Amino acid sequence: QVQLVESGGGLVQAGGSLRLSCAASGRAFSTYAMGWFRQTPGKEREFVSAISWSTGSTFYADSVKGRFTISRDNAKNAVYLQMNSLKPDDTAVYYCGLKDSTNWSIMRPTGYKYWGQGTRVTVSS
Repeated sequence: QVQLVESGGGLVQAGGSLRLSCAASGRAFSTYAMGWFRQTPGKEREFVSAISWSTGSTFYADSVKGRFTISRDNAKNAVYLQMNSLKPDDTAVYYCGLKDSTNWSIMRPTGYKYWGQGTRVTVSS
């Protein structure tokens, strides 16, 4: 079994910053990409950002481009999300996902095999 453990969520004022971390551990696995998604009550899980494990190519939702930065540490099997200039609309539970194949788009949650437990981000106005 593969476990993803997230950390770094919290309460911040609009305009502030947070850094989310996610580390993968467990039985042997291959990583094609890791990504961040977010979800609010009554809505589907929404793509935020992803990074290719082999090339380091990054992908962002339009709503976070220029404000969020994703990075990885291959040795630690970890992915990070630096979130700057946070807005109240960024309030959500953020989930880290691990994608182990090329099936499905990197921006679709369907393609991710493993998920973390989620970390809550609240941005006050």
